[in-house]
Amino acid sequence: MRTEDGPRVALIGAGGIANAHIDAWLTLGADVRVYSHDGAGELVAAHGGGTVVDTRAEAFDGADVVDVATPTYTHGEVVRAAFAAGLDVICEKPLALTSAEAGELVEAARSAGLALYPAHVVRFFPAYAAMREHVAAGGVGEIAVQRFTRLGARPVKPWFADPRLSGGIVMDQMIHDLDFARWTAGEVVRVFARQSVTPDRTDRLGVVSAQVVLTHASGALSYVTGTWAAPGSAFRTTFEVAGSEGFVRHDSAEHAPLRLDTGAAGESHGLLPGTSFTEDPYLTELRELATAVRGGAPARVGAEDGVAAVRLAEAANASLLSGDAVELAPTLEGAA
Repeated sequence: MRTEDGPRVALIGAGGIANAHIDAWLTLGADVRVYSHDGAGELVAAHGGGTVVDTRAEAFDGADVVDVATPTYTHGEVVRAAFAAGLDVICEKPLALTSAEAGELVEAARSAGLALYPAHVVRFFPAYAAMREHVAAGGVGEIAVQRFTRLGARPVKPWFADPRLSGGIVMDQMIHDLDFARWTAGEVVRVFARQSVTPDRTDRLGVVSAQVVLTHASGALSYVTGTWAAPGSAFRTTFEVAGSEGFVRHDSAEHAPLRLDTGAAGESHGLLPGTSFTEDPYLTELRELATAVRGGAPARVGAEDGVAAVRLAEAANASLLSGDAVELAPTLEGAA
């Protein structure tokens, strides 16, 4: 239900991630107008709230913020349209398919005096947030090595299978952990990647798994593994951080207070690990980003972080193609 001080949100797109976003916005008392080429009516009906509009301009009219939840290859066009309408933007990751375009979007936001926030939701997962706080406080000393894994059912929509549209598993899925590795261990100077793919069959898509090794400017190493697994696979994430003074680890399959696996990616649309009693991280994320957009406390993720994450995924994809490591400058040019 809309509250007096709830934000007015133009939700653009009605695919998988829009399910998590609309739930969070409705919980926050937002007035949500949904525009999508297809699926808007079903999305609103499934979540018991929001209003379907016929045009993007109608969604933009009177909005406080635009939430871009469209396929990756359309992000740039939708973000620019929002800026042209004078609106702040929260954009689902990745900001764009290339760091050049992502950087252009950041510059466009600056030139227009508008906010642009990438929706890197893993920064808001309770276990990951607690780990970052512990590491930042010196809990493991100087970081030596980090390991991140992420496994979920392979997306079935055809555009995900085309790297030209999705950026592949590295840009679409592993960008979460690439971003987090940089957040905890600092800037990256070298990226090396390998990928394994099983053949597609007529009754199901093949399994895709990639491994990325990041060398940080500090000398720390981060090993990131992502897997698009068989349909119905339970979502699972792990991390380990070892340093000079200690070690911290987490496995979503071991530590969730309550786990439900109902098959076909479960009730969370394959976007979350098994249900737990903690707050939905999408709710935590959108509350914090909405507060920042409205002039409140700064968010824990900014536009430059979105560009840096795309740059790492882009380098990993280049390494996959060439077979060689990709060298990067220690800091992202133009980043704060």
